[in-house]
Amino acid sequence: MPRNGKGTSFRGLTHLSPGGDARMVDVSAKPETAREAVARARLKMLPATLRAIREGNAPKGDVLGVARTAGVLAAKRTSELIPLCHPLPISQVEVEIAPDHQLPGLIVRASVKVTGATGVEMEALTAVSVACLTIYDMAKAVERGMRIEGIRLLEKRGGKSGPYRAKGT
Repeated sequence: MPRNGKGTSFRGLTHLSPGGDARMVDVSAKPETAREAVARARLKMLPATLRAIREGNAPKGDVLGVARTAGVLAAKRTSELIPLCHPLPISQVEVEIAPDHQLPGLIVRASVKVTGATGVEMEALTAVSVACLTIYDMAKAVERGMRIEGIRLLEKRGGKSGPYRAKGT
């Protein structure tokens, strides 16, 4: 039985072989079902930075358009970035970016759909992460103190484990 350095078993961790080695989970026997995941992140910034991004005055151009595209591309390439993720035939990715003047900053939300044998939670999380990193990269000349926060899965549907919805969303 696999054990961590303290003698506790890793029972229930599907990405570990019986010998305790990292492995890609075999999903070949699982039925293909419709699956969807939604993730969210926040990017906090100064009001002046938010204004520059919204007005299109950031030095590198259309920050929000490029970030949405980067999020879509990131979702499609998640298996190249996260070693044990399966490559998936993604059917839809939506990346939405909305201002939040209370932060102040931006709320980035990604929804990913697939019909497959495994879920798309990692793809949604990767999409919001890379969209936020793209915003940071394109606006860092205006403000280097921006903070990416609260990256989380909001909900998922489909698959054996059933639906999930994060509390407080």
